[in-house]
Amino acid sequence: MQSKAKTVDEYLASLPADRRAALEALRKVFRANLDKNYEEVMQYGMIGYVVPHRVFAPGYHCDPKEPLPFAGLASQKNHMALYIGCLYGGDGHGGEAPEVAWFVEAWKKTGKKLDMGKACVRFKKIEDVPLEVVGELIRRVPAKVYVERYEGERARVGGAKKAAKKVPKKAASSKSAAPARKKASSGITTKKSASASVSKKKAKKAAGKRSAR
Repeated sequence: MQSKAKTVDEYLASLPADRRAALEALRKVFRANLDKNYEEVMQYGMIGYVVPHRVFAPGYHCDPKEPLPFAGLASQKNHMALYIGCLYGGDGHGGEAPEVAWFVEAWKKTGKKLDMGKACVRFKKIEDVPLEVVGELIRRVPAKVYVERYEGERARVGGAKKAAKKVPKKAASSKSAAPARKKASSGITTKKSASASVSKKKAKKAAGKRSAR
């Protein structure tokens, strides 16, 4: 459920009191624990925490005009959500980000239920969220580390795609060329053989007529 609010304050003001209080509490945790190279913005209709272009000029690969997303806070139709990119992006080498296992274990140790997707934590009320765990997670991933992992994953995925394109293309062209040449060759041979056979029959027929005379 994307909001059309232009500012974070405008977004919060549009929410019911209980949801506004919950997201304000989480916002306070983010602002207290993020390093200086992250910024708070409105992004994709929610409160976003991003690596701005002044820190990472290329921006987000899906839309380079957008700064690289790190986290988000949103009020959805049936729940509120905490989006954390460092749990989804990997370690930069094809593996899972080291914070994932820690985060899941630390959350469960608090006795609170964790309703978690790939990088989205859903909750109904702020009492369901261990704010100290969220704060520690944010501190563990400064912008420099996040960008390095992001670039590592982009390079790894890009390299794998290029390799996949090259191998099948060569194999396919060599396989398809062989039957084509064979087919063409057999067609020419058959045509010549048929022509030669007709010529021989005509010659025999003409010779028979001459002997009859």
